[in-house]
Amino acid sequence: MIPAESEQLEFAGLPRPLFPATPSKLTTFDCPRRYRLTYLERPAPQKGPPWAHNTVGAAVHVALARWWQLPVEQRTAESGASLVRRHWQSDGFADSAQSEAWRNQAAEWVRQYLTDEIQRGHTTEEPRGVERTVATRTAVLAISGRADRIDERDGELVIVDYKTGRARLSADDAAGSLALALYALGARRTFHQPCSRVELHHIPTGIVLAYEHSEESLQRQLSRAEQTATDILAATDTLSAGADPDDVFEPNPGPGCSWCDFRRLCPEGVAVSPHKDSWAGLGTLDSERP
Repeated sequence: MIPAESEQLEFAGLPRPLFPATPSKLTTFDCPRRYRLTYLERPAPQKGPPWAHNTVGAAVHVALARWWQLPVEQRTAESGASLVRRHWQSDGFADSAQSEAWRNQAAEWVRQYLTDEIQRGHTTEEPRGVERTVATRTAVLAISGRADRIDERDGELVIVDYKTGRARLSADDAAGSLALALYALGARRTFHQPCSRVELHHIPTGIVLAYEHSEESLQRQLSRAEQTATDILAATDTLSAGADPDDVFEPNPGPGCSWCDFRRLCPEGVAVSPHKDSWAGLGTLDSERP
């Protein structure tokens, strides 16, 4: 495969263009090799087979987005469950029986979650955005990202991010999320309103984890994003100058390599991680809600 040219073009006497970044693009650089395979290699390498847990997450996200498009009188918890069933795919499952079981499980998760949200009063007002792209910029970055939901509560915006993974989350996950912080900053610029509160909504358990950002905590996350972008640009420039891709974009092998879409292309990742079936990330059915 032939590496793509540098993502940024410089012209004599002109400042370097801002680095176009999304939260996903920045966090992918946690493994430089995965970043290169995802964003720089041309032709793009083929990814591995689809993961069933991603299929579940996609169906839940689509259902919760489409739910807000329904007429107000049709926005019931059961209609959300029906939307999961309607938009279901079978990618990554072991067989049709497993797919059907998880279709029912995901529908029940959404039904219970929307029941909770209706009781909390979070559905009485239209969100400011659903699957809404927000953006901001710094001296280094042009940042954009798509937030699952943006609420307005008491005159301030709240970032809501849906999670469907089997892992239990903690308040630290909300506080430490680069994506949520960048969504908050993007929402401020896009809507010209204050936004400090970010929330992770874990759909399987109904748990909501919130964090109130300060100006200092948002700036720390922004500095983190700028440093990552600076590292990416330096590596990309070195690659464009003719360096060996594996020397510049080294792998960061670990247990998480089992879930990497490019594992088959990474001997270091294969050596430290076991093979996972495409449905291995599903966990168990009938998760108990607290």
